[in-house]
Amino acid sequence: MSCTTILVGSQASYDGSCMIARNDDTGAGSYSPKKFIVVLPDQQPRHYVSKISHVEIELPDDPMRYTSMPSVDSSKGIWAAAGINSAGVSMTATETITSNPRVLGADPLVVYDPKTKTLGGIGEEDLVVITLPYIHSAREGVIRLGELSMKYGTYEMNGIAFADENEIWWFESIGGHNWMAKRVNPNEYVVMPNQLGIDSFDFEDATGDQINYICSATLPELVKKAHLDLSMNGIFNPRDAFGSADDSDHVYNTPRAWYMLRRLNPHAANWDVNETDFGPQSDTLPWSMVPEKKITVEEVKYLLSSHYQGTPYDPYLNYGDRSNCGKYRPIGINRTAFLSVSQLRKDMEPIEWVAFASNAFNVLIPFYTNVNEMPEYLSNTTIEVSTDNFYWVSRLIGAMADASYSHSLIFIERYQENVAAKSHQILDKYDVLLAKNKNESEQTLIEIRQAANQEVADMAKAESAKVLDQVLYELSNQMKNSYARSDA
Repeated sequence: MSCTTILVGSQASYDGSCMIARNDDTGAGSYSPKKFIVVLPDQQPRHYVSKISHVEIELPDDPMRYTSMPSVDSSKGIWAAAGINSAGVSMTATETITSNPRVLGADPLVVYDPKTKTLGGIGEEDLVVITLPYIHSAREGVIRLGELSMKYGTYEMNGIAFADENEIWWFESIGGHNWMAKRVNPNEYVVMPNQLGIDSFDFEDATGDQINYICSATLPELVKKAHLDLSMNGIFNPRDAFGSADDSDHVYNTPRAWYMLRRLNPHAANWDVNETDFGPQSDTLPWSMVPEKKITVEEVKYLLSSHYQGTPYDPYLNYGDRSNCGKYRPIGINRTAFLSVSQLRKDMEPIEWVAFASNAFNVLIPFYTNVNEMPEYLSNTTIEVSTDNFYWVSRLIGAMADASYSHSLIFIERYQENVAAKSHQILDKYDVLLAKNKNESEQTLIEIRQAANQEVADMAKAESAKVLDQVLYELSNQMKNSYARSDA
């Protein structure tokens, strides 16, 4: 998917948690209704068949429970996308990334051929389902997905994040079978648009102790055989070797990384001069940085909602020189299916924050993940438009608020502020309650968590209905057939 990802190390986050967050965006002109569910062990397939590649995989018989964000229309696959399992390990998949002809020539993608019935490899449709229920740490996630990639191959280039309460790993596929993974430094954050991102790699560690780097066993030979190392100084740069620097990257990808880096490290560089290493079209923007202040969930939400506020590129800019409005692809785009922020808290319950539709106008709400079901408001998404579920209400609010932006923005801002504050209030209350009952049975704890989740859903439903009424009123007043005179 054409997505945007942020990873926040434990020392860079406000509360010591590891956070991984991703906008799941669909292709231009398409929208994919999503639902937020829990997959129980007896609901997990043992024999998996991919809709796209037709590859068949035998899965272990001991899956864990996990949260999932599947597509409502399952005719093209599950697309579980993101979740946290009962061991407190999170996975988000995927960030579609780029490559280059040298890589793809040396290690071709494994694509299904309908004429010969040649099976394809694994891809975004499959990855969460075949990986997340079986891993007990972020590192295990890298190892399992790496083994699956080598065995079955892949038909697309993807970036995948894994996290537990101790560390975060970022995995990037390279060609049809190879891959590399890098551990996020605890005091740093990572920004990822749809472009291969890792900009430094230690093959000695990756093929030895694997403390901060891991890769496929055949990757060093691939680099040598295909002459992929382009360095002049002997310092290997994987972004140059495996990635891209196309004209399209400079309007679609690099500006997104630029905006997030600029926001989190405003004093680190002269970000607003395009002809520098730190401008919006630079190919050398850093993959990771130490932030100037610790990063909150709200900051992650703001960044993943961005439409370049405070810059000449904001499509909603209504004053001054508007010649560059809409020049770059926004982060908070109209076709976001959902946003998931996994917050893996040290010695506390993991939390998954969820939002649907365009982030510029939606709200992010938290859920305990060690439960047996999610509230119906999020789990019952229908194909048909309905105000009975959070996905469609969020879509409706976004479309109407966009069309009445200057009039509706105040309602959206209040909505987002109120829901965020009430979400923290509910979390604080139930964190205390769970701590008091920590010696109770697991069933009792599940019931407490589910009660908390229901309270969050009920609050979000009430607040969303209120703002839907407000933006509908404002947009109705702007209809072309309005007339000032009336008999009232």
